[in-house]
Amino acid sequence: MKININADIGEGFGKFRMGNDEELMRLIGSANIACGMHAGDPTIMVRTVEFAKRENVSIGAHPGFNDIWGFGRRQIRMDPRDLEYSVTYQIGALQALAASRGARVTHVKPHGALNNMAHDDPDIALAIGRGIKAADSDLIFVANVGSQMTRAGESLGLRVANESYVDRRYDDNGKMLSRELDNSVIRSPEEASQQVTRIIEEGALFSVNGKRIPAEVHTFCIHGDEPTAVPVMKAVRAKFVERGIDVVTIPEMLGLGA
Repeated sequence: MKININADIGEGFGKFRMGNDEELMRLIGSANIACGMHAGDPTIMVRTVEFAKRENVSIGAHPGFNDIWGFGRRQIRMDPRDLEYSVTYQIGALQALAASRGARVTHVKPHGALNNMAHDDPDIALAIGRGIKAADSDLIFVANVGSQMTRAGESLGLRVANESYVDRRYDDNGKMLSRELDNSVIRSPEEASQQVTRIIEEGALFSVNGKRIPAEVHTFCIHGDEPTAVPVMKAVRAKFVERGIDVVTIPEMLGLGA
Protein backbone atom coordinates (compact mmCIF):
# COMPACT_ATOMS: atom_id res chain seq x y z
CA MET A 1 0.00 0.00 0.00
CA LYS A 2 1.05 3.60 -0.50
CA ILE A 3 -0.19 6.95 0.78
CA ASN A 4 0.90 10.57 0.87
CA ILE A 5 1.48 12.62 3.99
CA ASN A 6 1.63 16.39 3.49
CA ALA A 7 2.51 19.09 5.99
CA ASP A 8 1.58 22.76 6.25
CA ILE A 9 5.06 24.14 6.75
CA GLY A 10 7.32 27.19 6.44
CA GLU A 11 4.86 29.17 8.54
CA GLY A 12 7.23 31.43 10.43
CA PHE A 13 7.71 35.11 9.62
CA GLY A 14 10.89 37.16 9.79
CA LYS A 15 12.75 36.24 12.98
CA PHE A 16 9.78 34.31 14.33
CA ARG A 17 9.83 30.52 13.87
CA MET A 18 6.86 28.19 13.82
CA GLY A 19 7.30 24.44 14.22
CA ASN A 20 10.26 22.14 13.61
CA ASP A 21 10.26 22.24 9.82
CA GLU A 22 13.60 20.54 9.23
CA GLU A 23 12.81 17.46 11.32
CA LEU A 24 9.20 17.23 10.12
CA MET A 25 10.37 17.34 6.50
CA ARG A 26 12.11 13.97 7.01
CA LEU A 27 8.79 12.33 7.93
CA ILE A 28 6.50 13.49 5.09
CA GLY A 29 6.08 13.07 1.34
CA SER A 30 4.90 16.57 0.37
CA ALA A 31 5.26 20.09 1.78
CA ASN A 32 2.66 22.87 1.61
CA ILE A 33 4.79 26.03 1.88
CA ALA A 34 3.22 29.24 3.15
CA CYS A 35 3.41 31.96 0.48
CA GLY A 36 3.74 35.16 2.50
CA MET A 37 0.17 36.18 3.28
CA HIS A 38 -0.92 34.19 6.33
CA ALA A 39 2.72 33.34 7.14
CA GLY A 40 6.07 32.89 5.47
CA ASP A 41 8.40 35.33 3.75
CA PRO A 42 10.82 34.98 0.82
CA THR A 43 13.75 33.83 2.96
CA ILE A 44 11.68 31.23 4.83
CA MET A 45 10.13 30.08 1.55
CA VAL A 46 13.57 29.50 -0.02
CA ARG A 47 14.87 27.72 3.07
CA THR A 48 11.81 25.46 3.16
CA VAL A 49 12.16 24.67 -0.55
CA GLU A 50 15.78 23.69 0.11
CA PHE A 51 14.71 21.41 2.98
CA ALA A 52 12.14 19.76 0.72
CA LYS A 53 14.55 19.33 -2.17
CA ARG A 54 17.14 17.71 0.09
CA GLU A 55 14.59 15.18 1.42
CA ASN A 56 12.99 14.46 -2.01
CA VAL A 57 9.69 15.90 -0.78
CA SER A 58 7.32 17.33 -3.41
CA ILE A 59 6.63 21.05 -3.10
CA GLY A 60 3.22 22.70 -2.91
CA ALA A 61 1.93 26.23 -2.48
CA HIS A 62 -0.12 26.97 0.64
CA PRO A 63 -2.07 30.16 -0.15
CA GLY A 64 -4.24 31.82 2.46
CA PHE A 65 -5.93 35.07 3.36
CA ASN A 66 -3.77 38.19 3.83
CA ASP A 67 -3.93 37.81 7.62
CA ILE A 68 -0.58 37.41 9.37
CA TRP A 69 -2.08 38.78 12.62
CA GLY A 70 -4.68 35.98 12.69
CA PHE A 71 -2.47 33.32 11.03
CA GLY A 72 -5.00 33.08 8.20
CA ARG A 73 -7.61 31.54 10.47
CA ARG A 74 -10.03 34.48 10.35
CA GLN A 75 -12.67 34.57 7.63
CA ILE A 76 -12.32 37.36 5.07
CA ARG A 77 -15.12 37.92 2.56
CA MET A 78 -13.62 38.68 -0.83
CA ASP A 79 -14.89 39.17 -4.36
CA PRO A 80 -14.25 35.83 -6.09
CA ARG A 81 -12.10 37.51 -8.76
CA ASP A 82 -9.92 39.17 -6.12
CA LEU A 83 -9.54 35.81 -4.40
CA GLU A 84 -8.69 34.09 -7.68
CA TYR A 85 -5.92 36.60 -8.41
CA SER A 86 -4.59 36.36 -4.84
CA VAL A 87 -4.25 32.59 -5.18
CA THR A 88 -2.41 32.90 -8.51
CA TYR A 89 -0.17 35.62 -7.03
CA GLN A 90 0.84 33.46 -4.06
CA ILE A 91 1.50 30.40 -6.22
CA GLY A 92 3.59 32.48 -8.60
CA ALA A 93 5.79 33.75 -5.78
CA LEU A 94 6.61 30.22 -4.68
CA GLN A 95 7.07 29.04 -8.27
CA ALA A 96 9.70 31.71 -8.87
CA LEU A 97 11.58 31.03 -5.65
CA ALA A 98 11.44 27.26 -6.17
CA ALA A 99 12.75 27.64 -9.73
CA SER A 100 15.66 29.68 -8.39
CA ARG A 101 16.67 26.57 -6.44
CA GLY A 102 16.14 24.12 -9.29
CA ALA A 103 12.82 22.87 -7.90
CA ARG A 104 9.21 23.07 -9.04
CA VAL A 105 5.79 23.41 -7.45
CA THR A 106 3.53 20.40 -8.06
CA HIS A 107 0.42 21.04 -5.96
CA VAL A 108 -1.66 23.66 -4.15
CA LYS A 109 -3.44 23.29 -0.82
CA PRO A 110 -5.48 26.22 0.60
CA HIS A 111 -4.84 27.28 4.17
CA GLY A 112 -6.94 27.84 7.26
CA ALA A 113 -10.13 29.87 6.99
CA LEU A 114 -9.86 29.93 3.20
CA ASN A 115 -9.80 26.14 3.14
CA ASN A 116 -12.71 25.88 5.58
CA MET A 117 -14.88 28.36 3.67
CA ALA A 118 -14.15 26.65 0.34
CA HIS A 119 -15.27 23.31 1.80
CA ASP A 120 -18.92 24.42 1.55
CA ASP A 121 -18.96 27.45 -0.76
CA PRO A 122 -18.79 26.59 -4.48
CA ASP A 123 -17.97 30.18 -5.50
CA ILE A 124 -14.92 30.26 -3.22
CA ALA A 125 -13.89 26.76 -4.29
CA LEU A 126 -14.12 27.71 -7.96
CA ALA A 127 -12.17 30.93 -7.39
CA ILE A 128 -9.35 28.91 -5.84
CA GLY A 129 -9.49 26.43 -8.70
CA ARG A 130 -9.35 29.18 -11.31
CA GLY A 131 -6.40 30.73 -9.49
CA ILE A 132 -4.57 27.42 -9.55
CA LYS A 133 -5.33 26.80 -13.22
CA ALA A 134 -4.15 30.28 -14.19
CA ALA A 135 -0.79 29.65 -12.54
CA ASP A 136 -0.32 26.19 -14.11
CA SER A 137 -3.04 23.82 -15.29
CA ASP A 138 -0.82 20.85 -14.38
CA LEU A 139 -0.87 21.73 -10.67
CA ILE A 140 -2.68 19.28 -8.40
CA PHE A 141 -5.52 20.72 -6.29
CA VAL A 142 -5.33 19.26 -2.76
CA ALA A 143 -8.92 19.39 -1.52
CA ASN A 144 -10.80 18.24 1.56
CA VAL A 145 -12.41 14.92 0.71
CA GLY A 146 -16.14 15.36 0.06
CA SER A 147 -15.85 19.14 -0.34
CA GLN A 148 -16.87 21.70 -2.94
CA MET A 149 -13.14 22.03 -3.71
CA THR A 150 -13.04 18.50 -5.10
CA ARG A 151 -16.04 19.26 -7.30
CA ALA A 152 -14.58 22.59 -8.43
CA GLY A 153 -11.22 21.10 -9.30
CA GLU A 154 -12.78 18.30 -11.33
CA SER A 155 -15.12 20.70 -13.16
CA LEU A 156 -12.11 22.84 -14.16
CA GLY A 157 -10.15 19.85 -15.43
CA LEU A 158 -7.58 19.93 -12.63
CA ARG A 159 -6.12 16.84 -11.05
CA VAL A 160 -7.45 16.54 -7.49
CA ALA A 161 -5.92 14.83 -4.46
CA ASN A 162 -8.55 14.16 -1.78
CA GLU A 163 -7.28 15.07 1.66
CA SER A 164 -7.96 14.02 5.22
CA TYR A 165 -6.07 14.97 8.38
CA VAL A 166 -3.65 13.25 10.71
CA ASP A 167 -4.37 15.57 13.62
CA ARG A 168 -8.00 16.71 13.33
CA ARG A 169 -11.32 15.18 14.42
CA TYR A 170 -14.50 15.15 12.31
CA ASP A 171 -18.16 15.96 12.76
CA ASP A 172 -21.06 13.88 11.41
CA ASN A 173 -21.01 15.83 8.11
CA GLY A 174 -17.43 14.83 7.33
CA LYS A 175 -16.01 18.26 8.12
CA MET A 176 -13.23 19.04 10.54
CA LEU A 177 -14.44 20.07 13.98
CA SER A 178 -14.12 23.80 14.52
CA ARG A 179 -10.94 24.92 16.27
CA GLU A 180 -13.23 26.72 18.69
CA LEU A 181 -13.91 23.29 20.22
CA ASP A 182 -11.37 21.95 22.71
CA ASN A 183 -11.35 18.46 21.17
CA SER A 184 -10.84 19.55 17.54
CA VAL A 185 -7.09 18.78 17.40
CA ILE A 186 -5.53 15.36 18.00
CA ARG A 187 -2.24 15.72 19.88
CA SER A 188 -1.88 12.10 20.99
CA PRO A 189 0.59 10.23 18.74
CA GLU A 190 -1.19 6.94 19.36
CA GLU A 191 -4.66 8.27 18.60
CA ALA A 192 -3.46 10.07 15.46
CA SER A 193 -1.69 7.00 14.11
CA GLN A 194 -4.74 4.83 14.77
CA GLN A 195 -7.02 7.33 13.01
CA VAL A 196 -4.85 7.48 9.87
CA THR A 197 -4.45 3.73 9.50
CA ARG A 198 -8.17 3.15 10.12
CA ILE A 199 -9.15 5.64 7.40
CA ILE A 200 -6.74 4.00 4.94
CA GLU A 201 -7.80 0.44 5.72
CA GLU A 202 -11.56 1.05 5.94
CA GLY A 203 -11.91 3.71 3.21
CA ALA A 204 -13.92 6.02 5.44
CA LEU A 205 -13.76 8.90 7.88
CA PHE A 206 -15.17 8.46 11.38
CA SER A 207 -16.86 11.26 13.29
CA VAL A 208 -16.50 11.96 17.00
CA ASN A 209 -19.95 10.36 17.36
CA GLY A 210 -18.86 7.19 15.58
CA LYS A 211 -20.53 7.88 12.24
CA ARG A 212 -18.84 6.18 9.27
CA ILE A 213 -18.44 8.42 6.21
CA PRO A 214 -17.11 6.64 3.07
CA ALA A 215 -14.13 8.54 1.63
CA GLU A 216 -11.40 7.92 -0.93
CA VAL A 217 -8.36 9.65 0.58
CA HIS A 218 -5.09 10.19 -1.30
CA THR A 219 -3.25 12.35 1.22
CA PHE A 220 -3.21 13.19 4.92
CA CYS A 221 -2.20 16.56 6.33
CA ILE A 222 -0.21 17.21 9.48
CA HIS A 223 -0.14 20.81 10.80
CA GLY A 224 3.49 21.86 11.16
CA ASP A 225 2.63 24.68 13.58
CA GLU A 226 1.47 22.18 16.22
CA PRO A 227 4.20 21.45 18.84
CA THR A 228 3.22 17.77 18.70
CA ALA A 229 3.67 17.45 14.91
CA VAL A 230 7.00 15.59 14.99
CA PRO A 231 6.13 12.99 17.68
CA VAL A 232 2.74 12.44 16.04
CA MET A 233 4.34 11.83 12.64
CA LYS A 234 6.94 9.49 14.13
CA ALA A 235 4.11 7.38 15.55
CA VAL A 236 2.27 7.42 12.21
CA ARG A 237 5.37 6.34 10.30
CA ALA A 238 5.99 3.54 12.83
CA LYS A 239 2.43 2.32 12.30
CA PHE A 240 2.97 2.43 8.53
CA VAL A 241 6.06 0.23 8.85
CA GLU A 242 3.99 -2.34 10.77
CA ARG A 243 1.36 -2.41 8.02
CA GLY A 244 3.65 -2.17 5.01
CA ILE A 245 2.41 1.27 3.94
CA ASP A 246 4.86 3.42 1.93
CA VAL A 247 4.84 7.23 2.01
CA VAL A 248 5.13 8.75 -1.47
CA THR A 249 4.80 12.24 -2.98
CA ILE A 250 1.44 13.56 -4.14
CA PRO A 251 2.34 13.17 -7.84
CA GLU A 252 3.43 9.57 -7.19
CA MET A 253 0.22 8.90 -5.25
CA LEU A 254 -1.79 9.95 -8.31
CA GLY A 255 0.36 7.87 -10.65
CA LEU A 256 2.12 10.88 -12.19
CA GLY A 257 5.69 9.96 -11.25
CA ALA A 258 7.92 11.97 -8.95
